[in-house]
Amino acid sequence: MTGERDLDALLRHMKPEMRPGIFVFCMIPPNEPIPASTSPLLTFREQEGTTLVILREEAEAAGLRTAFASRLITLTIHSALNAVGFLAAITARLAEAGISVNAVSAFHHDHLFVPADKADEAMAILQEMSRAKRL
Repeated sequence: MTGERDLDALLRHMKPEMRPGIFVFCMIPPNEPIPASTSPLLTFREQEGTTLVILREEAEAAGLRTAFASRLITLTIHSALNAVGFLAAITARLAEAGISVNAVSAFHHDHLFVPADKADEAMAILQEMSRAKRL
């Protein structure tokens, strides 16, 4: 099954859902193993080290330094990996509202990490965007 590429359809049918919990970003030095006590939602290796995105409780229990306490909003439409403009439209609208976002595209869906204290506002904006009439 291929993902949706049409921008209007993506926006109209994105159906945002907020996952429970507070997620945080952590960094572990290069060549250091991921703590066995954690179950990262996301890992990304960079030259400077490995970024983990995990639940705040797991990070605290493992003694990891954390940054960017966020809520995770999943856009549940199956978006194509080569869709054009979907995240640009969303992040631009959230930026207009002063809401930062760290976006991650996976095989089926796009995921937005937004500041925990702005998550409800971000959800309202996304729901409004999905109801908006387009040309």
